[in-house]
Formats: sequence, structure tokens, C-alpha cells
Amino acid sequence: MRAEAQAYVDKINAALALLRRSLDWDRALRRLDELNARVEDPTLWNDAKKAQDVMRERRRLDESISATRAIESELSDTVELIEMAEAEGDEEMAVDGTASLRQLAERSEGDKVKALLSGEADANDTYVEINAGAGGTESNDWAEMLQRMYSRWAERHGYKVELVDYHAGEQAGIKSATLLFKGENAYGYAKTESGVHRLVRISPFDSNARRQTSFASVWVYPVIDDNIDIEINESELRIDTYRASGAGGQHINTTDSAVRITHLPTGIVVQCQNQRSQHKNRAEAFNQLRARLYERELAEREAVADAQNATKTDIGWGHQIRSYVLQPYQLVKDLRTGVTSTAPSDVLDGDLDSFMAAALAQRVTGEAVMVEDVD
Repeated sequence: MRAEAQAYVDKINAALALLRRSLDWDRALRRLDELNARVEDPTLWNDAKKAQDVMRERRRLDESISATRAIESELSDTVELIEMAEAEGDEEMAVDGTASLRQLAERSEGDKVKALLSGEADANDTYVEINAGAGGTESNDWAEMLQRMYSRWAERHGYKVELVDYHAGEQAGIKSATLLFKGENAYGYAKTESGVHRLVRISPFDSNARRQTSFASVWVYPVIDDNIDIEINESELRIDTYRASGAGGQHINTTDSAVRITHLPTGIVVQCQNQRSQHKNRAEAFNQLRARLYERELAEREAVADAQNATKTDIGWGHQIRSYVLQPYQLVKDLRTGVTSTAPSDVLDGDLDSFMAAALAQRVTGEAVMVEDVD
């Protein structure tokens, strides 16, 4: 088989292997049989919520298993077609078969990423919290660049973007911001972005045009729906109100409507100021706190399962996950997976899917790459 076609076959087989591994194939088949049997039970709908949970799980498993089997079948048929074409010297048929393999490879990659989103909260909306590191104006500007990058990524996926909290830098950029992305699988896709992001560039704020390094941290945690129970003891909270501050105009508020909640046992702090009503800001801050506590629980579970993956526990300045180099050359490198891009402008405009897909796959395979940082 010609090299191009073989490359597509190898890519599809790799995707299929990861699909089967992420599903735990034999267990998934048994579980689907169990769910199909439960659906046939007329007493299932005596408990509507339980029945909906069963139907949801059954649909997800059935779609994933069917998609995997369809790719396997099409791969086998297309390879057979190409081999027949090559044996008969039919160049046109061989070219058509290779084109079909290319399309199948693209489809298998999409199905692979979807199959990786099997976590308890992966389908939920998500918060993305961005904080500038030490470095004043440089880091504040970098944090604002990240805010734009994630907003553009969310818009590309058709997600609704809301600015929940915002603290402007003294001269430029932002000290911190919290975004809310609403859409299917928002948390599942974005969760691998938690960590420290490093920027290297010629500073636009330095009259001597020196190269500067800036840091900002990103923290991603899911919106908690009614299916996930998180208990909060209000006696363990400190609730402060303060005057909202924003970019100006309609964001200016003359009342103490902004709310900050501190969870004393963990030290987690959340805040909201995007509503004029203190009551609404308080409710949103409680939603954020529930989400942060749940994310903390998830991190602890994952840390037990994989103690060597530091980015799943505490996020600190030593835990860099990606470097963005704008000078002296153009390169974005993910330090966990080794995925690179030589088009930083595209990445900063929201082209993040390849980085997210590789990080999701790494969670399934358990293979840590951790490449060296770039200057």
C-alpha cells in the first residue's frame, strides 16, 4: 500500500485503539447489554430521574460503541478496495480510496476526542479563571491576552461567554478575570488548560525593546448541576461585600454589590461583581464555590490515581504547561504532550483544539511526555 494511504491507516488504528481503551471496551459492551435490559423493564419509569440517567448513559455508550464499529468496518472495506485497485492497476480507484481514508482519519480523530469526554462533569458548563503572575504590567497584559484567547476559543465552539468577575490592571491588562462558558462539553474540552502559561516576547512597554518573560495561571472548574451534591456549611464561610470595579461605563457601580466568599477550611476564595444586584452576585459566587470545591475533589481523586501528574493537584508557578514564544522566533509548545505550533497568532486567536485533544488523550494513556521548555 502506498505511503500516504498507510499513514492514514496508522492514524485511524491509533485512534481506534484509544477509543477502545477510553471506553474499556469489554466492560462497555457488558454495561450496554445491562442498560438495554433495564430499558425493557416497564418499572424503570417509576422513578423518572433514575430512568433519565439510565437513558442518558445508554445513549452515550451506544453512540460511542456504534461510532467505533462503524470506523472499523469502513477502514476494513476501504483498505480492501485500495489493495484490489493496486493489484488491478486502477490508479483512479486507488486515489479515491486514499481520499476516503483521509476523511475517515479526520472523523476518527473527532470521535476519539468525543470519547475522551467521559468524566462525571465533562458535559457541563465551565468557569475559566485567569490570574496574572508577578511582573506588573507585563503579566497583566499577558493575562488579558489569555482572556481573549479563551473567549475566542469558546466562540469558535459556539459557546456563550459571560464575564463573571474582572479586576483591571493599574496601567494595562487585567489582574484577574473569571469567564463562564456555557455549552455542551465546555468543561470536558477546557479542563486540561489548568496550569501556568508562559509568554516570551519583546516587551511593548519597554522603551529599550528588551525581551521579557511573563506568567499567568489558568484554573478551569465545572459548573455544578443538580446531579452533583456538594455540601457547604455556611458557618465555615466568610462573606464580604465591596464596591464593584470594572472596565468602566456600565460596569461602574456606586453600591457594595460585589460579593467575595472565603471557604475557611480550604482557603478557597471566589468573587462575583457582574450583576448590579448583591443577591444575584451572592448566588453566582455560591455557584462558583460549589464548582471549586467539586474541582478540588476531582483533583484529589486524580492525584490518588496518578500521583505523578502534578498539574492535577496544586497549581503553582512551578507547574508550567505551555510556553508561547513570540520573539526571537514563533513557537507555542505544550510542555506535557510535546504538541507545538509555529503560528502563535492563530493559537492566541483561539486555535487550541490540537493542544486540548493531546492532553485529553494523555489522561487516558497515562503516558506523561513533559518536554523541555523553550527559551
